[in-house]
Amino acid sequence: MKNENLLVKLFGWRATLIHGDTTTLDRWLWLRRRLPKPGGGAMSLIDIGCGTGAFTIGAAKLGYRALGLSWDERNQSVAYQRAKLSGVETATFEVQDVRSLDTRIDLAGSFDVAILCEVIEHVLKDEKLVRDTANCLKPGGLLLLTTPNIDYRPITKSDLGPFLEVETGWHVRKGYSADGLRKLVAAAGLHLEEVSFCTGFVSQKVTGAFRVLSGIHPWIAWIAVLPLRLLPVAFDKLLRLVLKWPEFSICLTARRVEPR
Repeated sequence: MKNENLLVKLFGWRATLIHGDTTTLDRWLWLRRRLPKPGGGAMSLIDIGCGTGAFTIGAAKLGYRALGLSWDERNQSVAYQRAKLSGVETATFEVQDVRSLDTRIDLAGSFDVAILCEVIEHVLKDEKLVRDTANCLKPGGLLLLTTPNIDYRPITKSDLGPFLEVETGWHVRKGYSADGLRKLVAAAGLHLEEVSFCTGFVSQKVTGAFRVLSGIHPWIAWIAVLPLRLLPVAFDKLLRLVLKWPEFSICLTARRVEPR
């Protein structure tokens, strides 16, 4: 972790996007294209299940007042350190079990944007979590969600399951279809705006190499994969059309309906 924080100190918060496999950068690029510009007045954003805070810090860098929630105290400590190293004062972090988000009445109707990236596949009551997330939005607020695509091809054996019937931190389901996500957001009172995908063929192959090499040593994996990280940006869009290879994550944008 000290080495990773050194990278943040040397290269800024964007180093957090390339600590691990390429899927993190893929998701950030997807989010970045869809985050509204805060403009002159600060907009508020909540990152639910924020991990070590990469997207929370990135949103703060764009001008948001950003709150990251995670149940993991260690992750939140790391996120706080990285925000400090990045010179970000508008990113804050709190320890919160997102399954109990409905108990946080102080967050209700408070945010312009909510991020829910790769979270709902970890919880059994996914409909409740999406509904609780929607309740954190102001009228007209935007939800940005990513989760595994039910049609993905496994990157490594771990993607084959097993998918557990208890919540241990691992996936409780393989993923979601577009129809499944439509039902989730409709049940939460949200208006679906877009369904799309991210993490294509090249990114999946680079990520597979990273995971295998990480079994030898994390730094061997990081150094070996570093020169390959721009390949998905350059080629995945083209190969999507040529190969028809399913992308690993399905993504959506949905909006809380403003009262009439």
